[in-house]
Amino acid sequence: MSPLSPNDPIRLTQFSHGGGCGCKIAPSVLRDILAGTPFASHMATAYPDLLVGIEHGDDAAVYRLNDEQAIVATTDFFMPIVDDPFDFGRIAATNALSDVYAMGGRPLFALAIVGMPIGKLPNEVIRQILAGGEAVCKAAGIPIAGGHSIDAPEPIYGLVGIGVVDPRKVKQNSGGQAGDCLILGKPLGVGIYSAALKKELLSTDQYAAMIAATTQLNTAGADLADIAGVHAMTDITGFGLLGHLLEITRASGLSARIELGRLPLLPGVGELARAGNITGASERNWMSYGNEVEIAEGIAGWQRALLTDPQTSGGLLASCAPEARDAVLDAFRRHGFGGAMEIGRLQPGTNIVVVS
Repeated sequence: MSPLSPNDPIRLTQFSHGGGCGCKIAPSVLRDILAGTPFASHMATAYPDLLVGIEHGDDAAVYRLNDEQAIVATTDFFMPIVDDPFDFGRIAATNALSDVYAMGGRPLFALAIVGMPIGKLPNEVIRQILAGGEAVCKAAGIPIAGGHSIDAPEPIYGLVGIGVVDPRKVKQNSGGQAGDCLILGKPLGVGIYSAALKKELLSTDQYAAMIAATTQLNTAGADLADIAGVHAMTDITGFGLLGHLLEITRASGLSARIELGRLPLLPGVGELARAGNITGASERNWMSYGNEVEIAEGIAGWQRALLTDPQTSGGLLASCAPEARDAVLDAFRRHGFGGAMEIGRLQPGTNIVVVS
């Protein structure tokens, strides 16, 4: 690919084979890669202060410093999901910090991860990507304290996020309890929007809704961790709603019942999905874990795609006791997540059940 001149329109997505959290390795492939690796076993015994490792697919590692403080450490990066460089930087940074909030933590600082096709992408465009990330970190009240950069064939941007949490309030995937309400903070449909955007079928208002959702920091996480009835928490990203819910149900030894009609959706997502604007990652997700899901009769393929749609910088999913439901919804609303919805319950069993 030849370098772009200053007058050429920049389409960041033309430089990458995939975008956003849709770039993630399929869940089944990732499980196969990690199976039997030396760092996947005996961590709890060898490192007793490592409270959370990779055992249950949690969002971040947590290492205890003392009885009241633990470090939360995570990293996340991907290729462009939008063409605007500033927006891409904002989305990637928001997504990376989400993992700290999903563990119930508060971010302290970040390190930038930068891979750019130097000589093919103008330096000013790269500066705008970095500025977008910096703007989000400023909104989160933290500095970008350093990082690492390489010359790469595709644009890659993200952050290492470092945070702090009370070790007694860490929210792991394994904490879910039968009867828990499942409450989702952000609307679904980012992957469907991105598929429509590539075909130039996304309206101006829908694009604005996509940017608003993907750049909204999941700051409710730390307050949710303070609620005694919140038992487990994760954020919904590249594996889709079902994939990340399965991480909770597997780790907790439970099943879940999801009501399709209660899912919060970005504007017009249903119509776009019905018209075939579905990502390849959505189908890969279903192929990875569909055997663990029971879909009720009458639910169409495009509706199933809402459940497996890869979310970039998606919402928090909280599992809480029924008596904590109102407190959880109030916490979401205080942080600007007015559309947070109860979408189902945890229950005894194995497979996730989806009803209309």
